Amino acid sequence: MSSSQGHQNTPPSLPKEVEDSVLVCYKSAGIGVFGMAMRWAGMPLEKIALYLNSSQVKKTGSGPSPFRQAVNLTFQEGALGPYRVVGPSSIVAWFLQYSVMGFAFQFFDHALSNAMGVKPVYYGQELMEPPSSSDSDSSSAGQTAKYALKTFLAPLLAGSVESRVANRAEVERYFGRAKFSAIESKLNWRALSRQCGPAFLSNVSRNVIMCNTTFILTPITYKLYFPQEKKSNTTLFWYGLGMNVFVGNTIAITQQALWGRSLDYCARNGGQNISYPKVIREGLSAEGTAAFFTPAKWFSRVLMNAPAQGVLPWFYNNVLPLGEDYVLKSAATIYHGLEVKNTMSSTASTAATAGGASHNHRLVPNTTMTEGNLQ
Repeated sequence: MSSSQGHQNTPPSLPKEVEDSVLVCYKSAGIGVFGMAMRWAGMPLEKIALYLNSSQVKKTGSGPSPFRQAVNLTFQEGALGPYRVVGPSSIVAWFLQYSVMGFAFQFFDHALSNAMGVKPVYYGQELMEPPSSSDSDSSSAGQTAKYALKTFLAPLLAGSVESRVANRAEVERYFGRAKFSAIESKLNWRALSRQCGPAFLSNVSRNVIMCNTTFILTPITYKLYFPQEKKSNTTLFWYGLGMNVFVGNTIAITQQALWGRSLDYCARNGGQNISYPKVIREGLSAEGTAAFFTPAKWFSRVLMNAPAQGVLPWFYNNVLPLGEDYVLKSAATIYHGLEVKNTMSSTASTAATAGGASHNHRLVPNTTMTEGNLQ
């Protein structure tokens, strides 16, 4: 009796492949909602960063500083001006940008790990555990090479997918919907190019850098090298933010500046194709290396990016795991409910088929007997 009751009280479980799929979808959706909310709230910071990393802001000996020029351009239509360029496509793109980034990285990381026979990147509670000997095992040069290749490919592919989803909406927010529509009409690109948007390659480069920072560098270095006695949710929060600010954005700002200057080049004469060598030469000729990196550009990029992506490792590894049990239990209940329903439908169908066959079997002898009697 007690054994039966214990069996009945055991919560339903999911097949491993279904459980993995449910967790990937849950984490991707959570990242999407988080990113969408943070990016919308920080829209003024994004506009300041975009202007400061474009050629519309000039470095002059007198007059307003570049940062002041960027602020003036951002709020030239009033306090709510930055939000007027946010359309439904931007809201959707923000959600998709972060959710697709999370989904794509998880998908490619797990798929490549399974194909190459190596471990996926650390996640959740694994970051708080002490490094084991297997974590730093370099006995097999082949395995090390496979892990390095997987670590290189996963963020590259994920960043490319993210840019495919988000770049066009970012360009629309940069130009404004009316100006961007006019530029697109002048360019007259094919459908795929239109969907990717101008300055796609520099956008990919930036996103690959930030994906590496969030999903590769932060968890691996925190797991392996952060003092074990100081590991906690709080230190992971600040460690992830520091990696974003001082590592990821320090490199990504060069690509952000290239993206902005490329769009300004694209907008000339009502719309023209981008030549990256020309954009780089013009920038270096006009401002030197300051065209692509200055403390002000870096600071503006940090203001725009750090609130969302800098906090993402903490949110991904500490907040999302809190809901995993509930999501898995709910998914298991739905899964087994559908399984029972399908089983009952299959049983009913089998019974109906068997009943029809039995009925036909009874009719045949009766018909034969009747014909015999008639004869």
